[in-house]
Amino acid sequence: MLKAEELKAEELELRLFVFHHSGGSQLSYRDWPACFPAGWDVRIPDAPGRGPRDRRPALSDAGALLDHYLDELDDGLTGDFAFFGHSMGGLIAYELTRRLVDMDRTPPVWLGVSAHGTLRPEGNGMRRHLLSDAELRAELSAMGGTPSSVLAHPELWDLIAPTVRADLRISETWRTAPLTQPLPVPLSTFGGTRDQVAPPHRMEGWSAVSDHFLGRHLFEGGHFYFQDRLPAVAERIQDDVRKALLLARAPSAVTP
Repeated sequence: MLKAEELKAEELELRLFVFHHSGGSQLSYRDWPACFPAGWDVRIPDAPGRGPRDRRPALSDAGALLDHYLDELDDGLTGDFAFFGHSMGGLIAYELTRRLVDMDRTPPVWLGVSAHGTLRPEGNGMRRHLLSDAELRAELSAMGGTPSSVLAHPELWDLIAPTVRADLRISETWRTAPLTQPLPVPLSTFGGTRDQVAPPHRMEGWSAVSDHFLGRHLFEGGHFYFQDRLPAVAERIQDDVRKALLLARAPSAVTP
């Protein structure tokens, strides 16, 4: 029986796409590439409207954002690649995987969903994108992930608020199509033990989404649990990607 550890000696070449959270950008994940093997090409694609130099309006519809990523990432969606998405990024990573499967294109070898409850056709019922500015700033402060200096600075807040609201609208209004059969892509979930936005019990349904559910990985912390535990999170991602690659090479010959 093959074990995932047997792949550790190999020089894996893999593209890992990391999809950011609502209001986030690649800057929030700038430390990630250094935590992975040299053979891994870690890419953090930005949604439109990130930062003062990106004059494109932020998209507020998940379908349009999926179209954007399919077009932007097109050449990279070949060979061995994997998806990891945090919060809103988890929604994007999952729906992109479904799009690729439905289009009979090469799917990712592995899908990681972080801090996002199971997607349901009826939506999640949250409406944070409709909160007042004061209420939304308080919500973001409680979640972490957004520097307090930004939330307290009127001009900086005015700069990021439209993007944050557009992203939250994507997460809170998207209606996923019913899944007719489990995805043929190994899937793992990640979360914080004290996450109030996506608590562990809301993530339990992901185990039925894939033919090869590789497990739920919980780390001490809140919605942005990985900020203080990135090396451990990266190590777990690497382990599960190796398991997924073994499944792809010999579906009946892998042990957890």
